[in-house]
Amino acid sequence: MARYTDANCKLCRREGEKLFLKGARCFSEKCAVERRKYAPGQHGQNMRRKISAYGVQLREKQKIRRTYGLLEKQFHNYYVKADKKLGITGENLLQMLETRLDNMVYRLGFAPSRKSARQLVRHRHILINGKIVDIPSYSVKPNEIIKVKEKSKNLELVHDALKEVGRGEDLGWIRLNKAALEGELLEIPKRSEIPLTANEQLVVELYSK
Repeated sequence: MARYTDANCKLCRREGEKLFLKGARCFSEKCAVERRKYAPGQHGQNMRRKISAYGVQLREKQKIRRTYGLLEKQFHNYYVKADKKLGITGENLLQMLETRLDNMVYRLGFAPSRKSARQLVRHRHILINGKIVDIPSYSVKPNEIIKVKEKSKNLELVHDALKEVGRGEDLGWIRLNKAALEGELLEIPKRSEIPLTANEQLVVELYSK
């Protein structure tokens, strides 16, 4: 399967803001966005051209896609499904992305980044309702229990992530039990409850052309 292998920090610099792809590094003075506030590449510092309406839409799409760590085809498939559902297409899209298992593991604070969360899932460290699920794109449903496997509870990555980042405590739509290393999706989040600085409506406009 194809995957992105270049430096993650370049993605943040290209979008001009933190996408929190590197865990604790994003909160330190080593963050590339803080150190070099311009686009990557030979001409990054000299890019002053006016961006078109299409360019604005494209950048919002890329920002959301890169935040959740998806390839173009995967992201477009989510859009197609969101467009077929009842309700607001943009909100449907973000809800589907937020309830992916790898994102839920990240939101609960069991991993410092979505990339690390994807590895935890792939390496069979995560249980859903007591059963191993090793598919990062698994869609978590309300009231399903996400838990770190008993044999994996001593993983330093998990404990360091909970200690340093402490995600999950301020989101009302998930429940986190740090002592038991388990969490639960209480309900599908509304758009106002999703901590993402992006305009999903521009993505809808882009794909609707």
